Amino acid sequence: MNLNNTDRIKNALLSRNLIDPKDLAVAEAKAIETNKSLEEILVQERYFASKEFNKLKGEIFNLETIDLEEITADQATLNLLAPKVAENYQAVIFARAGDEIKVGLVDPGNFQAHEAIDFLATQKGLRPRYYAISFQDFRSTFNQYSGFKKEIGTAVEAAKVKFAQREGFLKVKEEEEDFDQVVKSAPVAKIVSVIVKHAVDGGASDIHIEPGRSTGRVRYRVDGNLFNSLTLPDYLYNAVISRIKVLANMKLDETRLPQDGRIRFKLDDREVDLRVSVLPTLNQEKVVMRVLDTSAGVPTLAELGFSDYHIQIIEKNIKRPYGLFLLTGPTGSGKTTTLYSVLNILNSDQQNITTLEDPIEYYIDGVNQSQINPDIGFSFASGLRSILRQDPNIIMVGEIRDSETVELVIHAALTGHLVFSTLHTNSAWGAIPRLIDMKAEPFLLASTLNLVMAQRLVRKVCPNCKTEAKLPPKVSEKIMLEIKKIPDVFLQSLKGKYAFYRGQGCQSCNNTGYLGRTVVGEIMDITMELKELMVKDFTIKDIQDQLQRQNYINLAQDAILKALQGLTTIDEVLRVSQDQ
Repeated sequence: MNLNNTDRIKNALLSRNLIDPKDLAVAEAKAIETNKSLEEILVQERYFASKEFNKLKGEIFNLETIDLEEITADQATLNLLAPKVAENYQAVIFARAGDEIKVGLVDPGNFQAHEAIDFLATQKGLRPRYYAISFQDFRSTFNQYSGFKKEIGTAVEAAKVKFAQREGFLKVKEEEEDFDQVVKSAPVAKIVSVIVKHAVDGGASDIHIEPGRSTGRVRYRVDGNLFNSLTLPDYLYNAVISRIKVLANMKLDETRLPQDGRIRFKLDDREVDLRVSVLPTLNQEKVVMRVLDTSAGVPTLAELGFSDYHIQIIEKNIKRPYGLFLLTGPTGSGKTTTLYSVLNILNSDQQNITTLEDPIEYYIDGVNQSQINPDIGFSFASGLRSILRQDPNIIMVGEIRDSETVELVIHAALTGHLVFSTLHTNSAWGAIPRLIDMKAEPFLLASTLNLVMAQRLVRKVCPNCKTEAKLPPKVSEKIMLEIKKIPDVFLQSLKGKYAFYRGQGCQSCNNTGYLGRTVVGEIMDITMELKELMVKDFTIKDIQDQLQRQNYINLAQDAILKALQGLTTIDEVLRVSQDQ
């Protein structure tokens, strides 16, 4: 506790005759000797009850007091404040309602704690409300940071009663316990539930459950990178995999073929969808689950990270009554989420929006979403023929994979429909030769194509440990050459002052220096000049020259602008540049 604040408490204790001065001196000496706070010693030596002393702190610093004994903070709320920061300031975030967070402070008068937490809250768009808490309440709440491993540990221990020791290894004792009952047992169900809950709380996009020689492992993909989380004992691995297959309505006895399914979890007040993929490996099956937090809703274009100048171009083009809107990029670049954001803007009672997806990732009220099934002949092409008989205004086709789908998509756009789809190319302009290669007629393409957009996801600099970075000379030279190619309109706000940043690594970002991801993109607005080029024998240079006239910026340049804004790092810029 701050010395000045300790003095205020001591003066209050003495002025109110709540403790003998000699006892206070003894307690103070013991606190110094043991490197503990005065509060800890006074409560430990039973001069005061913990709640009584906390009430006194609230009165002295004019702050509400709260008893956290019966409160269990969820991991997502608790992790808004990194454990290292929480321990340093003896502060915990124990509840959240909307954008308001409730923060407990052991030292309510600690100005530095208030300042640090106010800053972190502002970065995340939150409003802190402070309370005085006892040291004991802080310690018990702080211990909840490791609640995941404790929950898993408890479930694993409970599961041991279902199994027996055999030849040095723990195996399912099938003659005494039917395997189906083990799969449905409370400990195994608990393990699966906790694995999913921890993934959601930690902001993971994917859960990997993988077999090993003697143990299985669980890994989470966070901000594009995989992290080890826990090890599953060999005797539990098959039971956990089987439990997931049961929940996903898969065939439990089929272990030779890949299977796909879906699980809907309800965690507290949040609904989470899991896309489940099971793949047979050498000895056992591997599971990957894509985490889709449907309770958060479909993000807006701004929330995804699109820059204002790109949002303006997108909004202008989606207001057109018909035509083709194409989104390109590799798997995992967020294309489908962007399309959902656009459909959410267009969604209204006056529009009939129908989608063909593989698979459906988010459910949108008011949109007719259909899941293709190639095994029974329900492909993008056959589904699109049926959709055209459903009186649609807007159509979304998950992916253009073949020439038949290209022909049907162009036909739909020609006949008065606004069509959205995705394509695998490295850049926006690369979509044109790709479509022509897939037998699209150039004159029809010129008549229908409205916009082509390419995107990638880059990691964001952790705001809690962000610091200015000095670039190596060769890298600096390369970046400055690229900056010179960026149209002046995008650089005016920087006023010639270019600074780049990196994360030093802290508890809140798992020492990676990154926290979260954002979109970088390039958008090719199909102007009349570009349409005229399409029907001629154009070259790549012809397209690039025309794009320069419309203040076009490519993926690398958009990433550089985000780096100059302090959102990402030059390392991420270089990674995106290499992708092109």
